[in-house]
Amino acid sequence: MSVQTEYLDYSTVMTSASSPSSAERASIPAFYLYGEPQRDVETGFVHVESLDDRSRPSEWTIEPHIHRHLAHIILIADGGGSMRAEGSEKRFGGPCLLFVPAAVVHGFRWHSESNGFVVTLAVDYLADLLARHPDLSPLFTTAHVVTLPADRCAGMQRLIAETERELSWNTPGQRAAIEIALLSIMTHSLRLMGASAEPPMSPGGRRVSLVARLRERIDARFRLREPIQAHAAALGVSPTALRVACAQVAGRSPAAILDDRALLEARRLLLYSNLTVAQIGYAVGFEDPAYFSRFFTRHTGQPPRRYRERGGAITVKP
Repeated sequence: MSVQTEYLDYSTVMTSASSPSSAERASIPAFYLYGEPQRDVETGFVHVESLDDRSRPSEWTIEPHIHRHLAHIILIADGGGSMRAEGSEKRFGGPCLLFVPAAVVHGFRWHSESNGFVVTLAVDYLADLLARHPDLSPLFTTAHVVTLPADRCAGMQRLIAETERELSWNTPGQRAAIEIALLSIMTHSLRLMGASAEPPMSPGGRRVSLVARLRERIDARFRLREPIQAHAAALGVSPTALRVACAQVAGRSPAAILDDRALLEARRLLLYSNLTVAQIGYAVGFEDPAYFSRFFTRHTGQPPRRYRERGGAITVKP
């Protein structure tokens, strides 16, 4: 049976004068699990499979794609490879853990016969965990690699294997057992990546929630290029309170977070579509293509066309 692949289509946000043909539409495949047609994600969805099951059929290469409502934790016990995420490339070798948030364009090239597990979580389930344990949030801010000491690998494998076993049968306490295993994986990973394990106080927790709501709103509306005052009003806080929360939680201003989201989308379209630079500017909310080019150059150090010509990839050595 052939798989009908869904693609992200930006033509609806273009002006009529700049609407692309079907051949020019952005072509970032959107899957459920890799290679499976897009469908609704079940509330609380958790899935575990071996790296071999998903990667061997595709000859150890996972082409760039996106999951709109799923995040990954990937254990590499043996082998290694490279991860491409939003135009950057990171090489890694096992044992290690890879964290991939939802809605991040990502792909992999594994070393043949690499061994490990892929844990997939629905964003609603992950959001619930992070709302109750906000100190774990740094694990899912970007796609990244956490190096795993050799003596910790067997323990991580046991936790993931326990999660897989619990998913295979329905017994009292199943969801609690799964949550305990996942929180253990995340806690060990957080400490290994050197993030602060200091528990946030109540006001800090509120600020984490506020910034998360801002990011969600920006993700849905960044093409409108609304002023920060509009975002603050919609979130029920003052612009000053929003700026303080963003500075403390994200180390960025609200305006910078808005610009970051527009730049992320622009990079995606430059790398994965045939849209012109002007069309990409329209797609991310800029009415003036020249202003968009200056904006992109100011933030990245190179004009959009050069970024596209160079492939956008920055290889970071381990």
